[in-house]
Amino acid sequence: MAIAPPRGKALEELTFDNSFAALGEAFVEHRAPDGIPGARLVAYSPAAAELIELRAGEERRTEFAALTAGNALLRGMDPVAARYGGHQFGVWAGQLGDGRAILLGEVRTSAGAPWELQIKGAGRTAFSRFGDGRAVIRSTVREFLASEAMDALGIPTTRALAMAAGDEPVVRETVERAATVIRMAPSFVRFGSFEIFHYAQRPDDVRRLADYAIERFFPEAAAASGAERYARFLREVVVRTAGLMAAWQTVGFAHGVMNTDNFSVLGLTLDYGPYGFVEAYEPGFICNHTDELGRYAFDRQPTVGWWNCHALAEALSSLLPEAERRAVLAAYEPAYWSAYVARMRDKLGLVDERDEDGALVPDVLDLLAARRVDWTNFWRALSVDLAAARALLGDDETANAWLARYAERVAADPRGTTARQTAMRAANPKYVLRNWVAQRAIEAVEAGDDAVVQSVYAVLRAPFDEHPEHVAWAQPAPPQYADLSVSCSS
Repeated sequence: MAIAPPRGKALEELTFDNSFAALGEAFVEHRAPDGIPGARLVAYSPAAAELIELRAGEERRTEFAALTAGNALLRGMDPVAARYGGHQFGVWAGQLGDGRAILLGEVRTSAGAPWELQIKGAGRTAFSRFGDGRAVIRSTVREFLASEAMDALGIPTTRALAMAAGDEPVVRETVERAATVIRMAPSFVRFGSFEIFHYAQRPDDVRRLADYAIERFFPEAAAASGAERYARFLREVVVRTAGLMAAWQTVGFAHGVMNTDNFSVLGLTLDYGPYGFVEAYEPGFICNHTDELGRYAFDRQPTVGWWNCHALAEALSSLLPEAERRAVLAAYEPAYWSAYVARMRDKLGLVDERDEDGALVPDVLDLLAARRVDWTNFWRALSVDLAAARALLGDDETANAWLARYAERVAADPRGTTARQTAMRAANPKYVLRNWVAQRAIEAVEAGDDAVVQSVYAVLRAPFDEHPEHVAWAQPAPPQYADLSVSCSS
């Protein structure tokens, strides 16, 4: 009997080009990565590999480890670092750019979908400023796991193909060890990619970049001409950004560094640094201890998303009159609330709309905040039964009054209780990447044990399943991890 050939492509069969590099020297610096000698492959995402049609088993080849560590390139790769600027903590910071990331090339799949491969941590570029261009095991484990976890939660995000680690020392707060991650996205163009040319008074380059993005990723805008072309482009970015903010808020994700250089025009979660998932619910949760003023606190994220859209609109002012920019930006708030309400309805298991629903969500959020209830565990418990939710919310008059209102609200669900709870469990994950779980994986990798990060990856790729063998990962931090904090170096 004939044996079917393996599905997918070998590394050598991947076809690369680099359309972003073709924009020219104003946009990029050609720069080959500096590898990490002797690095080992730590983690690999089969789910991400499928997107570029890489066949199973290729990750076991030494060539794949060499690619992941920045020690080798594949035929057709044209590595570059991108130039961009950004508002950092609300202040224009001027030129930034890929200081520790290098775009290796763009894979063309058989379906025609582009996927850019970018290596992070592979050495200095022209945009590194005073940095060393390296990433460390700590930040790389966090980026690899978060990228793949967010995708499994249904949150638009860049992806992570693989990570490698070596013994090269890297100085951060302490001396750590170097690591790399290959991350993927259809495009890494950011709000700041436009801002750098706007503030340099180079409107032709703003237009070239806008046309590049429109022709590749925004077909409705591409079908228009004149100012309408750019209005449609901006409107779509605004709506995608609003939807992303709603997704973050309903899953309890805090980004930590919502600078305009960390915002994707495709509406993807970009640049995982000092992020965190809300545990004991606190609306003003600050996940980044560098953010001393709380500009990027959890409850401020929707407003910051709106502010960043204004910054992008300003960067497009050479293409769009002010009145049209204002009209487009007005789409942000309704788009946000539409996405937020839809997601919260799914979390509550509501299939129809009623007037009384308007108070149901803010009232329970007030309860969760006052009692510092674990965000993820409460919504999951509500998906099981009211007794489980009461055990977390409290068995008192105030909590019972809300639970009674909720029970009355869902009593008439035509699906029945079992079907409703099943649907709710598909909207309310049991597992998110808690900082303490990420720290456990980091410590294991630093000790040479890569099995933990792969186990965490497997659980986070199926976050709505029970995984009884890993139920501890769904719980708040044990005492030894209670005081974990993360910063911009994370």
